[in-house]
Amino acid sequence: MRYAIVSDIHGNLAAFEACLSDAGDVGGLWCLGDTVGYGPCPNECVRRVRDLATHSVLGNHDAAAIDREDLSLFSPTARKSGLWTRRCLEDDVAAYLRSLPLRVEVGDVVLVHATPASPSKWHYLFSATFAQFEFAAFEERICFIGHSHVPAIYENATQGAQPASSNGPRALRAGCRYIVNVGSVGQPRDGDPRASYGLYDDERETIEIRRVGYEIAETQRKIREACLPAALAERLAYGE
Repeated sequence: MRYAIVSDIHGNLAAFEACLSDAGDVGGLWCLGDTVGYGPCPNECVRRVRDLATHSVLGNHDAAAIDREDLSLFSPTARKSGLWTRRCLEDDVAAYLRSLPLRVEVGDVVLVHATPASPSKWHYLFSATFAQFEFAAFEERICFIGHSHVPAIYENATQGAQPASSNGPRALRAGCRYIVNVGSVGQPRDGDPRASYGLYDDERETIEIRRVGYEIAETQRKIREACLPAALAERLAYGE
């Protein structure tokens, strides 16, 4: 069965809908958190996740939106957008975010927003060196993460964790375990402005990072109309 894995939607409804359309008919949608923050459509995005996702976890921007994280620790731009999100979050959406766990196990897969070792600390995983430490924090074959907005696949083989190419479907190797960062749907930061999400096929045993174009100008217009920081609109065009 194929599963679509999304993370860091960040209120970008146009990007999220483009990913859903690209994924097509899947057996389930898994959400790795940060559905809100930065973007102009937090309520709409959370409701789509609530209605479609079979499993979902809490991200740090989600936690900030329901006052479980201190916004003073965020960057000035993130803090401004976080305060805006808190003000406009509707009751049913806030209730759904409050219900989300930090970690979910699904068969031989574990889902977290940041890292499996310390999911509530919101650490970033950027290298194979750090990935090697994280492999000790879960027993499942695959851990799907987001948070950094940079897609990556790390493979734990006999020589230690190694970065693996994310171009096209990647066949899982027997005896290997994986940490997969599916990137960001709503605010990529790897120099590619296209939305990023993952596809996992547990029958064919493949993982793929998908990039999807969407109407960036639509989201930029909504950001400006909401009077959110202009930098949030500008960065979407560059994937930074």
